[in-house]
Amino acid sequence: MPDDYNTESIDRRKILKGAAAAGLVGIAGCSGDGGDGSDGGDGSDGSDGGDGSDGSDGSDGGDGGDGGSRLSWHAGGTGGTYFPLSNEVKTIVEANTDFSLNVQSTGASVENVGSLADGSADFALIQNDIASFAKNGTGIDAFQDNAIENLRGVATLYPETITLVTLAENDISSVGDLSGATINTGDLGSGTQVNALQILESVGITDYNEQNAGFSQASEQLANGDIDAAFVVGGWPVGAIEDLANTNDIEIVPISGDNREAVKEDASWFANDTIPGGTYTGVEEDVETVAVQAMIATNAGVPADTVETVTAAIFDNLGELTIKTDFITVDSAQDGMSIELHEGAAAYFDA
Repeated sequence: MPDDYNTESIDRRKILKGAAAAGLVGIAGCSGDGGDGSDGGDGSDGSDGGDGSDGSDGSDGGDGGDGGSRLSWHAGGTGGTYFPLSNEVKTIVEANTDFSLNVQSTGASVENVGSLADGSADFALIQNDIASFAKNGTGIDAFQDNAIENLRGVATLYPETITLVTLAENDISSVGDLSGATINTGDLGSGTQVNALQILESVGITDYNEQNAGFSQASEQLANGDIDAAFVVGGWPVGAIEDLANTNDIEIVPISGDNREAVKEDASWFANDTIPGGTYTGVEEDVETVAVQAMIATNAGVPADTVETVTAAIFDNLGELTIKTDFITVDSAQDGMSIELHEGAAAYFDA
């Protein structure tokens, strides 16, 4: 993947100018919103919040990264998916290897990249698009011209779905129908906004009015007729969309066919995804779309044997997991992988 494959389009739109003011610049020590991904505060995977600071997991809460058999694993806020999933991983790793795993609550993706960069974390969960921005030194102000060279991938885990929602009365049934529309692309400076603007540009939608708000407010805007459509990023079902569907006739707009291929060609971190029929009231058919991926990352300084051993413990014992079990598989573990694999992970997956 060329380092500049997405830089021009993202810089041209200046989609995250001013993000540093939101606290993203100090990647090594920032205290994020505690969500799983990069948005914050909306109650879905990738943004469901938590304090992101207490480090309470039944372990000692230390920083780790000190070598030996003790490994540090940085997760996300205690209210999100990253944290409980990481503690299930801890149980599996400790039962099947000689390593102990210290799972720590954090502000998730951006903060976790900083912890991997400075070696205070051996492993962490992050979004694959954030991983790409960090490794290539682009995309958001936190990483602009500050590439995290030692960041390495291990495996992708589960999709954080891109949902494009509208009301049935708006007569929007494809991405192409968004031309001239008023669209909520997510909070200013959020991962949702990055994803939304990339999709719109990839499919050639340039004439639209952009609004910026979180998922709950976007749902209210739709119900009130203030916007025509909204992008939401998170594991389905998203609570704000469920609430909207219970009081309004909604439509989930597919990102499919040539549009989906164009999006994936422009941004390799996107993977195919489908929102099953019945997920939301009144939406009975499956809807094709794309998703970013939650992923395990590490740094180049962690020994290959260590990474291979931990990776094998997890993926040889997936039956012990109870979270996102429909998605986490050996076969899908490289779907949407956006950065160079660590040699230990490559050895396990024969990649």
